[in-house]
Amino acid sequence: MKLTTLTRAGLAAAVLIATAFLLSHGVLAEEAPPAAPTFNKGDDAWMLTSSVLVLLMTIPGLAFFYGGLARSKNMLSVLAHVFYTVCIVIVIWALYGYSLTFTGGSSIIGGLEKVFLKGVTTDSQAATFSVGVTIHELIYVCFQMTFAAITPALIVGAFAERMKFSAVALFIPLWVTLVYFPIAHMVWYWAGPDAIQEAAKALAAATDEAAKKAAEAKLAEVQADAGQVFIWGAIDFAGGTVVHINAGIAGLVGALLVGKRIGYGKELMPPHSLTLTMAGAALLWVGWFGFNAGSNLEANGGAALAMINSFVATAAAALSWMFAEWIVKGKPSLLGLLSGCVAGLVAVTPAAGYSGPMGAIVLGLIVGVVCLFFVTTVKNALGYDDSFDVFGVHCIGGIIGAIGTGILVNPALGGAGIIDYAAIPPKVAEYDFWAQLVSQSKGVLTTLVWSGVGSFILYKVVDVLVGLRVPVEKEREGLDITDHGERAYTM
Repeated sequence: MKLTTLTRAGLAAAVLIATAFLLSHGVLAEEAPPAAPTFNKGDDAWMLTSSVLVLLMTIPGLAFFYGGLARSKNMLSVLAHVFYTVCIVIVIWALYGYSLTFTGGSSIIGGLEKVFLKGVTTDSQAATFSVGVTIHELIYVCFQMTFAAITPALIVGAFAERMKFSAVALFIPLWVTLVYFPIAHMVWYWAGPDAIQEAAKALAAATDEAAKKAAEAKLAEVQADAGQVFIWGAIDFAGGTVVHINAGIAGLVGALLVGKRIGYGKELMPPHSLTLTMAGAALLWVGWFGFNAGSNLEANGGAALAMINSFVATAAAALSWMFAEWIVKGKPSLLGLLSGCVAGLVAVTPAAGYSGPMGAIVLGLIVGVVCLFFVTTVKNALGYDDSFDVFGVHCIGGIIGAIGTGILVNPALGGAGIIDYAAIPPKVAEYDFWAQLVSQSKGVLTTLVWSGVGSFILYKVVDVLVGLRVPVEKEREGLDITDHGERAYTM
């Protein structure tokens, strides 16, 4: 009797154990639905910090950098241009800029789905670059807002010391609306990793021919929900095209249309305070970690890669500029060192999360010398007056960085590769040198043409409405007094 009871108890225990084993391995359990994307507080905290760091780049970083390069009689004018630009763009971004940039609509520009931040709440999510990981959308709005603010602020350095404040006040909102938002949409907008992965899984799960065709069409539709440059396959981690080439070519067009400063090429126009420029450059470098490492959208290894690259490429570019200038001119200047620093930051911007650290050093060494050549030899040969070398540093440095990114992303060169989100699970795609080079070149050319032509038209419109340039007597006296009624220094 006891033996029979024990046997039954043993059989019951065995059944329970077997059932638990099968359930734990999904044999008897229904397939669990995929987990909904979730917020990560660490990612949120990093992105909050990065947003503030990018603002720090502009005010006071860029303002100090440009202000120190100006003559003392125009110092406040430069500060006012930069500060005004930040304020007006922040308001425009919240009203309609975010919607035009980061919603679907067409491959050229987004729609009005989120105008006035409609539907953006404390609970809404923004995708990152990992399936199932999101950040709060309001944080993403703020982060991208700081990019939209600094880009036109870079432009004002090209025509500093001679453009009317009223012209700047009108040009900036027109430019961000008609040039920046479309370029940012074309380069950065996409459906996100979760949408692509979900469509890819649906395709993999399709059993009959009709279901497969429907799933293939859905996957193609999701992949086509992106900006045109993104569809072409061009990669830009943090804004080589969107920010630097975009602002650089717009600055050159502006400098050419406004004309040279009075006395340019005949009178010395040295920076009035390289001390301030040094402080500005240092703030730019510090803030740029938010710019580059923040563009990873997550506090993980990708952000760490962007951070180390932002260290080494910048240092290499500063050194290459300084030593090249030392060899050519006989003396290493602080201004050269600082200019090389900025050129390195510009070049590594599109490559920050794609290149390996050694590739980033090579990129920095190259861009320092090339940008020095453009701001000296090329600028002098062509005779244009780009006051603070916006074209020579930002546009040229951005082009080198954008093309270089297409090369340095190669895993064989230590690059991170490009993720194929249609694979299950997502994995690094096969690298094709020529295809990637063509994609990068198309992105660069699109930015140059869209921004160059668009900026030309907008400058002409502004010139008709309010005029671009201050009168000769006001320029001689200085824009601080004539435009703003103030002086930077009273002694």
